[in-house]
Amino acid sequence: MEIFTKLIANAVAGLALLASTSTFAQSSDDSHATRFGIGLNLGLATSSPYEFVNGGDIRLQKYFTSNVSGILSIGYTNFSVEGSAPAVVEPYDVVPVKVGVKVFPIERLYFSGEVGAGLGLDDGSKTAFIYAPGIGIGVNNRLDLCFRYEGFARIGDRISQVSLRIAYGFNLSR
Repeated sequence: MEIFTKLIANAVAGLALLASTSTFAQSSDDSHATRFGIGLNLGLATSSPYEFVNGGDIRLQKYFTSNVSGILSIGYTNFSVEGSAPAVVEPYDVVPVKVGVKVFPIERLYFSGEVGAGLGLDDGSKTAFIYAPGIGIGVNNRLDLCFRYEGFARIGDRISQVSLRIAYGFNLSR
């Protein structure tokens, strides 16, 4: 867990450094376009007996105003089980389908919130209600980094993760 804490501290410091520099400024035309993104999600489960979480997603982002955009995403997430877990516990494979909003209080820095459903892929897997608040930064016109908490509320239990989403975006407005 100490390694994870250092990783998170470094990620937050990196986001702060990038937000405070103007080296990667976006042009106003490109930064507020309709965008399509492909992301890699890496995280640690905060619920036992799960350990590492990985997955990916695709996302469509449409600006409503100069600093508010709507997002729609679909992906795949795998919660792996720690080695010492009982044999009856299996990894949780899920397809999250979410909608949300991104609010940019300053250029490139944003707060996000998403809600949706997680469709379990395994026999007997339960559909989950997903909620995911986050904070992120658009590093340049293409790269997006987001640190978030993501909770999966299933009937009878809850699991969650703290993750980093690294995404590459494409402008669809050109």
